[in-house]
Amino acid sequence: MPKNKKNKEKKRKEESHGLQTPKGMHDVLPADYLWWEKISKAAKDLAEFYCFNRLDTPVMEFLKLYEKGTGADTDIVQKEMYILKTKSGDTLALRPEFTPGIMRAYVQHSLSRLGQPQKLYSIGPVFRHDNPQAGRLRQFTQINMEVIGGQNDPIYDAQVIIYFNRLIDELKIKNVVLRMNSIGCKVCRPLYKRQLQNYYKNFEKKLCSDCVRRLKTNPLRLLDCKKEECQEFKAKAPSILDKLCASCTSHLKGVLEYLDEMGIAYQLDNLLVRGLDYYSRTVFEFFTEGNGSEAGAIAGGGRYDYLMESLGGRVTPATGGACSIERLMYVMKSQEVKPPQKLPKKVFFIHVGEMAKKKSLRIIETLRSAGISVAESLGRDSLKAQLKTADKEGIDLALILGQRELFEESIIVRDLRNSLQETVTLSKLVEEIRKRLRAQ
Repeated sequence: MPKNKKNKEKKRKEESHGLQTPKGMHDVLPADYLWWEKISKAAKDLAEFYCFNRLDTPVMEFLKLYEKGTGADTDIVQKEMYILKTKSGDTLALRPEFTPGIMRAYVQHSLSRLGQPQKLYSIGPVFRHDNPQAGRLRQFTQINMEVIGGQNDPIYDAQVIIYFNRLIDELKIKNVVLRMNSIGCKVCRPLYKRQLQNYYKNFEKKLCSDCVRRLKTNPLRLLDCKKEECQEFKAKAPSILDKLCASCTSHLKGVLEYLDEMGIAYQLDNLLVRGLDYYSRTVFEFFTEGNGSEAGAIAGGGRYDYLMESLGGRVTPATGGACSIERLMYVMKSQEVKPPQKLPKKVFFIHVGEMAKKKSLRIIETLRSAGISVAESLGRDSLKAQLKTADKEGIDLALILGQRELFEESIIVRDLRNSLQETVTLSKLVEEIRKRLRAQ
């Protein structure tokens, strides 16, 4: 590209920055909020049914929290964090995930004193400087579930999985596969990691650059590589399921037995490791497959019994999971799940004349206080235009306020289905509308 053309293109982009969202960020438009509210309401209702209490943390935490918790060698911390320094010299990071912040709040506010375990959920924005893809954004809204404290009982892992299974069912998402694995504990995992490193060293020159780094710093993540050149080696890698200690085997077996009891289908996948350092023992992911709706994992999680200890606290058993509202929306749309419909308004308010327009807000507020939903088109002065809007919105009952009605302190109530109308006093308007709505 010629230099002048490059400069023009650069200038055009700079001028447009004020009128465009940054890459990977997005607006939630009114039409999308129909989906948004459906997902968030289903998430909240299920969380409360399963006795989870809401806890939200700040969108910014000290960077060290994520370096210790999420893991200094993870892709999230090494490549995807939004980091900033304050005027006082503190180094903070925009929240890339909820769990370290939830664990910090658990300790800071002594939540263990409220009983064990603590079942907590959060919904809010998280930030990752990742490559935007279908259903994956740099700012997205995460639904996050945690069970902290008590015993490392498989029933809590199962309950978190059941929660996400029910949420996916509620949203009518199809072609979903639940994949299960165990990544071991402090006893059995070190032996497997050494075996994995010994296996991959034979192919080091053929691995992608990320896997060459992982081979030295985070060998389990070798099994999570998506690059084509590494798939052949990954498929023949030793299985961790053959190296689990008796305790980890028993834990995984316990979770699977609960899922069997609930009739929830699953597949064992010895390559499933998750992308965060703190996981131990049982891990899971829900995937969509087929029909052009592939978004990869749409929900996932696992156990992290060592996370609190890595943050400087006491050993505290914990398990949890998370999913993205945006990714769920993407899958629902691609599978042509019908969007929820807005509750229709029952009454349409019409004004005729400037004086009627001035009095309209007070009457609308009276109806709102009485629990009667009202639509209007106050910016239009034409009676015909307002009636056309009411018809377009499918509303059957119209209230018409004109000069004569103002003088008589009354209003016309018109049935738009048959054009029959009568005049009622404003003092009896609420009673009259309620009567008519009950009769519909």
